[in-house]
Amino acid sequence: MEKMNEPSKKDLIKQNLIVYGILLAAFFVIGMLVPENPADFGMLSVIPAGFLIIFIFKTKRIVEGLTLAIILCCIMVYKLDFLVAFAEIATNTMMNEDIAFLIIVCGLMGSLVAVIEKNGGGFAFGNFVASKAKTEKASLFGTMLCSALFSMDDYLSSLTSGIAMTPVTDRHKIPREMTAYVIDTTAAPVSVLNPISTWAVFIGGLMVANGLAEEGQQLATYVKTIPFNFYAMLTLIVMVLVVLGVIPKFGPMKAAYERVAAGGPLAPPGSEKIDIRAGQDMVVPENPKLRNFFVPIIILIAGVCYFDFNMQIGVILAIFLGFLFFVFQGMDPEVYAEAVIQGLKNMLLPILLMILAFCFADASEQVGFISYVIDLAVRNITLPLLPVTVFLIFAATEFIMGINWGMYIIAIPIVAPITLALGGDIGVTIGAVAAAGVWGSHCCFYSDATILTSASTGCDNFRHAITQLPFGAIAGIISAIGYLVLGYVIY
Repeated sequence: MEKMNEPSKKDLIKQNLIVYGILLAAFFVIGMLVPENPADFGMLSVIPAGFLIIFIFKTKRIVEGLTLAIILCCIMVYKLDFLVAFAEIATNTMMNEDIAFLIIVCGLMGSLVAVIEKNGGGFAFGNFVASKAKTEKASLFGTMLCSALFSMDDYLSSLTSGIAMTPVTDRHKIPREMTAYVIDTTAAPVSVLNPISTWAVFIGGLMVANGLAEEGQQLATYVKTIPFNFYAMLTLIVMVLVVLGVIPKFGPMKAAYERVAAGGPLAPPGSEKIDIRAGQDMVVPENPKLRNFFVPIIILIAGVCYFDFNMQIGVILAIFLGFLFFVFQGMDPEVYAEAVIQGLKNMLLPILLMILAFCFADASEQVGFISYVIDLAVRNITLPLLPVTVFLIFAATEFIMGINWGMYIIAIPIVAPITLALGGDIGVTIGAVAAAGVWGSHCCFYSDATILTSASTGCDNFRHAITQLPFGAIAGIISAIGYLVLGYVIY
């Protein structure tokens, strides 16, 4: 019997049809009112981004929000040909090398987790760490250490430490939101501060490409930007203070702890959709072996390092050698293959979210969103205000677009000539750009950092982002003040 005042399925269908019908009608009205030439949109280019943020906060439905925002962009630019434009954006995105990389890496990381879990490696590692970390704080500091150890790449850090440490923090009844916060806040910040990481190689390479560093000197030049990456350093400090209890848990994170204290689940509702372990039976072997966890992970890390920090080759090597390792122990090859396939299935939602984020970034560029925001910011900029302006503008665009390294490709060619023309310090400016990328990636609901951390910890990505956002905001505000002061001190 239906509960009183609870809408029936038929009522919900009718309600959804009305809502989406109104939205599509509004989109077409907007499409008819905007200028024909996207270059003339001006402030109107902000409409899709504003809609996306409001929709996600209101509904918590990120897949629908991204899809609708892309459709809105297409209607604004292409009018009645929006479906053709949508298809072209999707096709171009799927042909993008970055997306191919993400699909292979994330999909096969899901497979590697499934294989490790199938052979009891995760259970064995959880037992081992739990015997050492006997308190909540110890387990969280252990999680930080684990994430930092894999800091040559933030994907590697988020996925591996999430896989390894979530069972440990679960034993201490720590909400998954807190585990995800600690892992996410350690992964990218430590990676961007590490001069021998994929971040350093990538940003250093962009500095060479834009004439800011000599060939062969990219890492040495990148090191000079590290002291000016205020957010990466400050967010680590804030996280440690939160774990120690100096900064109290408040807002959504406090609510997560209250849910668990009241006997509720460790993971927020809906987390099973993105959980990398979803659909896997917990293996409790009679004699769990730590080697079944460490050997595949060591192969993965060794492969990544040997092949010039190439995560894609590293995970393929781990799957290939993992097959030999586990079959040698007696695992049926067919069972191994089934685990690989199950792991791929578990990563479908995270991969879909990242594809949609890239599609939205492409669509946003077509309505001129980034060009408008940057032009507005730098039109009358002065040298003392350059560091804080760069940080705020690119943090905001990364938060809205969630394109991670794609933001650096856009930002560095823009800020480099402005800095040089004004006579500024390029190390300060690139440090601010790098910091902006980390902040935006951290706090965005659909960035790769948020999605992969959510998948590895089994925490709904909206809840992960909304619980992490207040603490990221603290570090971000202090960073902005720091850049403002720095600008007037050095210039």
